Amino acid sequence: MAIDCTRLKAWPFEDQLTSYTRRDCMLYALGLGYGHNPLDQAELPFVYEEGLKTVPTMFTVLGAPGAWASDPGTGIDWMQILHGEHRMALHGVPPPEGCLRSRTRISRVVDKGQGRGALVVTTREISDNATGRLLASIDHTSFCRADGGFGDGDLAPELLPATPESAAEATVNLPTSPSAALLYRLNGDCNPIHANPQSAKAAGFDRPILHGLCTYGMAARAILRQACGNDTTKLASLSLRFSAPFYPGETLSVELWRRGANVHFRALAAERGQLVLTHGLAAIHD
Repeated sequence: MAIDCTRLKAWPFEDQLTSYTRRDCMLYALGLGYGHNPLDQAELPFVYEEGLKTVPTMFTVLGAPGAWASDPGTGIDWMQILHGEHRMALHGVPPPEGCLRSRTRISRVVDKGQGRGALVVTTREISDNATGRLLASIDHTSFCRADGGFGDGDLAPELLPATPESAAEATVNLPTSPSAALLYRLNGDCNPIHANPQSAKAAGFDRPILHGLCTYGMAARAILRQACGNDTTKLASLSLRFSAPFYPGETLSVELWRRGANVHFRALAAERGQLVLTHGLAAIHD
């Protein structure tokens, strides 16, 4: 079954109410590698209940629509999906506990052509359920590798800027554990390519890969440390492109360039010298 653009853009997502606790906040931070050095006083507040800080990118896992693309009615070969880009605008920081309302819609369906795949963009708005205050807006671009050639659709999203050609002004190295994906999946993304070796091989990978949203959160961790002094209220937006798989056990090397209120960045799997995140752009509040 091929993608039907009109049908897909009318896909019925129900509002999601998501309650979470301080424990969930700490689990998410641990999944990003906070606490790797338990003596690091700058990162301990993200994984310890006294004075607990919440990583702003936790919005990516709170109220996410789940494996909606696995429904045969979408026309998507969901085992061939890769996370293409992720863009988030922050209007507030998630409190350490609460209840959020998420509203999701498919905002864009792009046919890249037969044999070249398709892009499907889901847009999600996240609000505090008690007050109605908008806290975050997220555009999630899925690269559907096996689904191009359906013949109609939308224009591609505006391109993210490339990183500067000059040498990086700062680099933050973030090691990961070989079991990092098994921990991060407890935040709700149970796609078997991140845990089951056979599923990963069926999808074309040598072994299970780390979740794209985990590397996204790790990039935010590097930016919060290097550009924000770990002040979570300073991060205004974060966008990037996923360019290659990253494997648990590797070191994510995040390279940064500061340009006024913006931070451009990219990240490599240090041991392989392979770029895995590109076109990174974060906006920082003064």
